[in-house]
Amino acid sequence: MTRTQIIQPHGARDGREVEANRLRGRRGNVNTRHEDQTKNTPRVAMTDADVSNMLDRYQYPAEVRATIEKEHLLPRGLLSRLQANYPQHSDFMRTDRLMFVDSRKYAGLKGFHEIVDILKNNGIELDHIEERELFIKVYRFMATGHVLNSIQWDDFNNDPLFTLVFPQPGMIQEDTERAYLGTSSEDAQQEIIEGYMGKTNPHDGNQLLNKPWFENANGEVEFVEGSQHKYPQCQLIFDKTTQDCFAFCTYCFRHAQVRGDEDMFCQRDVGQIIEYLKQHKEVTDILITGGDAGYMPVERLREYVMPIIEDPELVHIRTVRLGTRVLTYLPEMILTPEYDEMLELFDTMYDHGIQLAWMAHFSTPREVLNATAVAAIRRLQLHHVVLRSQSPMMNQISRFTDADGNVDVDRTAQNWIDLALVLGTMHIGFHSMYLARPTGEHHYFTTPLADVAKIADKIHRDLASIYRPTRYISMTSSAGKISLLGTADVGGEKAFALKFTEGRNMEWLNGVFLAKFDEKQNTIDLLDPLDKPEFFFRQNLKEIEDALVKALEGRKFAKVES
Repeated sequence: MTRTQIIQPHGARDGREVEANRLRGRRGNVNTRHEDQTKNTPRVAMTDADVSNMLDRYQYPAEVRATIEKEHLLPRGLLSRLQANYPQHSDFMRTDRLMFVDSRKYAGLKGFHEIVDILKNNGIELDHIEERELFIKVYRFMATGHVLNSIQWDDFNNDPLFTLVFPQPGMIQEDTERAYLGTSSEDAQQEIIEGYMGKTNPHDGNQLLNKPWFENANGEVEFVEGSQHKYPQCQLIFDKTTQDCFAFCTYCFRHAQVRGDEDMFCQRDVGQIIEYLKQHKEVTDILITGGDAGYMPVERLREYVMPIIEDPELVHIRTVRLGTRVLTYLPEMILTPEYDEMLELFDTMYDHGIQLAWMAHFSTPREVLNATAVAAIRRLQLHHVVLRSQSPMMNQISRFTDADGNVDVDRTAQNWIDLALVLGTMHIGFHSMYLARPTGEHHYFTTPLADVAKIADKIHRDLASIYRPTRYISMTSSAGKISLLGTADVGGEKAFALKFTEGRNMEWLNGVFLAKFDEKQNTIDLLDPLDKPEFFFRQNLKEIEDALVKALEGRKFAKVES
């Protein structure tokens, strides 16, 4: 069976329309689709031969294949249900040959050119090479064999995973791109690159103000260099082992970390974290992030976890969150014997009442619906890992436009509806959706808030409540996380209804506030109040930010080893 022969939803006028819809990723009305699939679409029963073919296609090592079979990680009933409901997203029945098998990952310009050569040898020409190289020089590039093999290369320009990891023409601001392409001088090009890097706003939302500190035994101020503590209950940790990624998202809002900027957050001393947590009983969750928390070796994670288990002064810590995209970029890692020790640590945490929350970042159903990801997800769940997904709405990845360049509300909403239902089938919580932060190439990925409201409304209408994201779509600013609840009519004037879901002052969460409706604005933080000169929290925010700076005036600072 070829990929174009995979069973498609009925209701299209002819086969050409079905295939065109598949390539565009479009879907019909959700109610019509449900009726078509339940009444007309054959329920695909996956066979043992189908599962064996999947294993053969991915060329799993014998020990990985044995783990999948022994632990029952690819049950036919589950695969059949997913395939029957989401054939347009599924890779289960693909039979095309994998192109990227010689390397686990492809990094930097060298890796990018290796990919270009492999594609060329397979009859696929990648264009705009110089523009893509500029992006790589400003940021970075890395892609794994898994995500490269997940891209549908027969229509790669319309593939969300291609945009997720490959720089696109137009991502870099046009004037900078034009200047770079207009000179052949390496010195001039480097000057353009360095100048542009300074404009990428890597610490949006005053993140450097979030760096916590405590007073040590000598009465000195000791900064927790690799941490952020902005909201009372959750402390972020950027460990020294999590500064890399398995692949780089083109929309990355943590590029200061993966690029290695001088002011990056990097936690070297675990003892600092333990001491800080003992002094801050309000913290219930630590969130290990990066980069990618999936990079953390089991020995390093033990340094954080075992004191939480063994020290009665840390009994207030209830959850360890891991922020990672390993399930999108390298899920096979979880299936290897080398990962068994990590799974044993997860079991130990469970036995001591510590929740291990795996914060995945799925933006499309495609990232879930392949044999490796399904097997990895189920293996984590066998070891009591609680999986949740938090995802950004990004242009041409999870937010789509029509032929006229306007936001395609129906297609975009359907992507998220399908994703939510796939996550539910896989027992993964849909934690949240958020908007592009004003960092990196915000101009390329962002979406007008007026369109976001329409998309979010459709998502919530068309999903049963159990499948909906746990909060309305939000955006991070220095003030906190502000959710867009929708629109309201106030005395005949249209307005956005907003609410804090996290704040520098948690009392801000108590009520809804209104902003003037704006067809074009794409950043919640830049909206204007509906009927007041400024939002209610602005003055308090300034006082809080000023106090954070003033608290350190005249203090003696400890020297922390780098």
